[in-house]
Amino acid sequence: MQNRYLEISQVSIDFPTDGEPYRALQNVTMSIQQGEFISLIGHSGCGKSTVLNIIAGLHQATEGGIILEGREVNEPGPDRAVVFQNHALLPWLTVYKNVELAVKSVFKNTKSKAEIGAWVEHNLQLVNMSHALHKLPGEISGGMKQRVGIARCLAMQPKVLLMDEPFGALDALTRAHLQDSLMDIQAQLGSTVVMITHDVDEAVLLSDRIVMMSNGPAASIGEILHVDLDRPRDRLALAEDTDFNAYRQQVLRFLYEKQKNPATNAAA
Repeated sequence: MQNRYLEISQVSIDFPTDGEPYRALQNVTMSIQQGEFISLIGHSGCGKSTVLNIIAGLHQATEGGIILEGREVNEPGPDRAVVFQNHALLPWLTVYKNVELAVKSVFKNTKSKAEIGAWVEHNLQLVNMSHALHKLPGEISGGMKQRVGIARCLAMQPKVLLMDEPFGALDALTRAHLQDSLMDIQAQLGSTVVMITHDVDEAVLLSDRIVMMSNGPAASIGEILHVDLDRPRDRLALAEDTDFNAYRQQVLRFLYEKQKNPATNAAA
């Protein structure tokens, strides 16, 4: 069923401490449709990255679990590519080779050498990094490294693209360019995206739904906002759009109330 493409089912997780285990998440439940763009937003410590890591298979839920296309997720896999806050590039490989390594791991049996090369260059072009194909990570800026990390994940054509504040280290113009590129790529490929962001405007611009997390410990889903804006979306037109600004105010109001009453946890 389409509405059960990615199922997060009653997920809770405890982390060990010197005393009692720390419950980071409590009963997080939602269904994500194929091709949907979901943003997770909330204050620091609300478990956004923990949710992402459980979907990625990097953490195991203490209770509940993740189902992707009818199969339980219990370990990392190329069907769920992750763009972390840290680019995680291999420093001894060039920009091209870093992306090529990921492409070969997924497509070595289905793409020829020429097709792999063309696909690597295509994805680097999407993030405006074609000029730096043969540079090492130590020879480019932090923002450029992050763009390469994004290209590497896009090139794997994952079933779910997981993004942990992927544009946070970039300047405003580059960030806008990559947001627009991501919207174009999702429209072309029908990608399913789950992204963490602290940027309210970014969340409204990109998302089909915004999942607002309650504060931890035992964080859960506070509210889910459906963003009913036509696609493709034009950032300049939306700046004056009354619906866009109404969605923006709803998210800001939720975040403000959580900051004002940090001990309050909303029901899932």
